[in-house]
Parts: sequence; C-alpha cells; structure tokens
Amino acid sequence: MRITGGRVKGRILSTPKGLLIRPTSDRVREAIFNILGQDFSGYSVLDIFSGTGSLGLEALSRGAEYTIFIDRLRESIDLIKKNIDLCGYRDSGMTLRRDLSKRVPWEHPLLIKQFDLVFLDPPYAKDLATPILAGLSNGKRLSNGARVVVESGKAASLPLSFPNLEMVDARVYGDTKISIYEFRG
Repeated sequence: MRITGGRVKGRILSTPKGLLIRPTSDRVREAIFNILGQDFSGYSVLDIFSGTGSLGLEALSRGAEYTIFIDRLRESIDLIKKNIDLCGYRDSGMTLRRDLSKRVPWEHPLLIKQFDLVFLDPPYAKDLATPILAGLSNGKRLSNGARVVVESGKAASLPLSFPNLEMVDARVYGDTKISIYEFRG
C-alpha cells in the first residue's frame, strides 16, 4: 500500500496483519481522488472507520489542513499513528479510538467543528453507513459543499438523499462501491 498522489506520493504505508482491518486498495483510493480532485488545501477531514488511515493520509498529502481518524480497534489506531509518522503528518493527523457501531461521539472536542470532507468506510456486513449519514445531514458537522465518501460492498443499497445531503456519484470497482454525497446546507 502506498500514497497515490500529492506531496508524499509513493510513500509506502504500514499494512495490517490478519483480517480485522480491510484497507482501501491503491486502485480504489486513486479513483476516489480522481473523482474528488487533487487539491484539498485548507480542508478539514474526518476519516471514520479509518483502518490504516490511508484515505485521510491521501487528503493530507494533497494539502488538507488536518485529518481526524476514528476507529475502534487498538490495532488500527496504532497502525494509523505509525502511518501518520511515516508520512510526516504528526502535527496534522489526530486519532480517536471509539466504537462507532454505537454512535459517533460528536461532543468530543476534536469533533466540535465543521468538516469539508468525510470518509466513511464501515464494515461491509453491517448497516452502519446509513445512520451516520443521517446524523451528518443535520448540518452541524459539515461545511456547505462538503463531500462524504462512503465505501461499501458493491451490492449495498444506500439512500439517494437525506435532508441537506444528496448522492452525486456512485461507482463500482471490483467488490467495492464508492458513493459520494454532497452537503447543501
């Protein structure tokens, strides 16, 4: 696994051992950023169900101001911290260990802000994306025009819209479906 674009393009990331963490492939990440664009200067990014942190790190490599990574597994948080250090983003990458199957801890001081870009990559077998998208649609956590990128299994059926949040693109890459929502608050 490597960073596919930006300042640290080509940087090799640490990868997980075992099957608990499912990293987003280089091909899918590259496709996501070809759709979203390459310049994220000044963006605030939230990477939910971060795994290895590769999506949030891609955004940092392309100029994001900071990324907050959230995952429940200690192995993921340790791996994300290692990858943050490997890429040189210790000052702009923050981690938060929480079980997101219950809810996103919006009251946490790191999350009391608006985000310009959100990555949401929950376990494919669980229906966790829909309630998180519904929570994001209330407008308190997304800036106007913010995008939310959801990774799911190719057969997943996500709602086309929520209040203030509308799906603007969906594509399938192998077994992975990418759905992109835009916030219009």
